[in-house]
Amino acid sequence: MTSNNIILTGDRPTGALHIGHYIGSLQSRLALQSNNKQFIMIADLQALTDNAQNPEKVQSNVIEVLLDYLAVGINPGQSTIFLQSMIPELSELTMYYLNLVSVARLMRNPTVKDEIKQKGFNNNVPVGFLAYPISQAADITAFKANIVPVGDDQLPVIEQTNEIVRKFNSVYGNVLVEARAMLTKTARLPGIDGKAKMSKSLGNAIFLLDSSDILRQKVMSMYTDPNHLKVSDPGKVGGNTVFAYLDAFDSNIDKVTELKQHYSAGGLGDVIVKKYLFEVLNTILEPIRKKREDLAKNKGDVLSLLKDGSIKARAVTAKTLFEVKQAMKIYQF
Repeated sequence: MTSNNIILTGDRPTGALHIGHYIGSLQSRLALQSNNKQFIMIADLQALTDNAQNPEKVQSNVIEVLLDYLAVGINPGQSTIFLQSMIPELSELTMYYLNLVSVARLMRNPTVKDEIKQKGFNNNVPVGFLAYPISQAADITAFKANIVPVGDDQLPVIEQTNEIVRKFNSVYGNVLVEARAMLTKTARLPGIDGKAKMSKSLGNAIFLLDSSDILRQKVMSMYTDPNHLKVSDPGKVGGNTVFAYLDAFDSNIDKVTELKQHYSAGGLGDVIVKKYLFEVLNTILEPIRKKREDLAKNKGDVLSLLKDGSIKARAVTAKTLFEVKQAMKIYQF
């Protein structure tokens, strides 16, 4: 039986998904899809805010993200998967919400500030990028989503969304619904270099589609304890990327605890621990790879699922847009 919760979540199609997505947002979606009304958006318009000069990158990765969704077990019969650019109501809602937010407020948004700095925009930040929290507010409110699974870095965006909801409702009447952020159980994974979050652009990610050979190479190159020079030396578990991944992916907690104790005491080499991590990750990824390969043989059928989901999603957003325009006393013929 479906609950009253409406879930809105999604990803930007700028590359195939990595295992950080899997242990975080994808597992949340799998857990939520059977008992909630879940909408999953492939945010191609948002991806263009910092890829406007390379639209082919966004276009080509739509199918890659979709394949990843299906391969991990997202069920189109339970979760509505849709493409942002196929829902024009989202852009129209964004236009209305732009009048409810000041530039100064956007510039104070911690997520926006951090990403402007990370991408090196300085004073040349595109308007679309600066305003993407308003676009996200449109995405969320169009479905009247009351739960949005996010990482902690996106909490300011949910806060901004709810500010827009309160402002709109105070001016035009109670139409929109506030959303609650739901944090994933697993903290964000570091990249295999141990220096930053996992990211395709930083070249430090393990992807769901990586072959076993590539996976092995990446695991064996992982950052551990730079002072653990000899097998007999005691090693540090804290800040050790291999153990961070074992904590996230290995369900055998007793085994991981035993490895940590042995490593800390000395007598356990990095190679042995990495080989064990490879086996853990490969066991998880092998069936995903196989299913993804099978799905990729019929990309036309896969894209049909996206089209059907987008038609279904648009029916929902059209209803919300009608209510918004009615409240704003905008003519509708």
